[in-house]
Amino acid sequence: MTPLSEQKCVVCEAGGPALSAHEASILHAQVPLWTVSEDAKYIERRFTFASYEEVVAFVTKIADIAKEEGHHPDISFGYDYVRIHLSTHSVNGLSGNDFIEAAKIDLIAG
Repeated sequence: MTPLSEQKCVVCEAGGPALSAHEASILHAQVPLWTVSEDAKYIERRFTFASYEEVVAFVTKIADIAKEEGHHPDISFGYDYVRIHLSTHSVNGLSGNDFIEAAKIDLIAG
């Protein structure tokens, strides 16, 4: 199986099926530092940094990934942290795209 970080996001059809909790748990094994919500509708992770400049640089890299993949996370950040929230709005839950993007974010986080 191709690692998530090497896959590309695909367009999800509006109203299409979201991943089941079981399907999400299988993909979650490849991005274990992320938290899956209790209802399996989103994943999130918080990153901490030594400076605001590092925060901004990281957010910019995430924006580049989002643009390339056509899949855009919710991002919140402050002086020394970034919080990423991933879900697929068109399916009202999780899709494989969320886990692909999480894996790519993990790569740039080091």
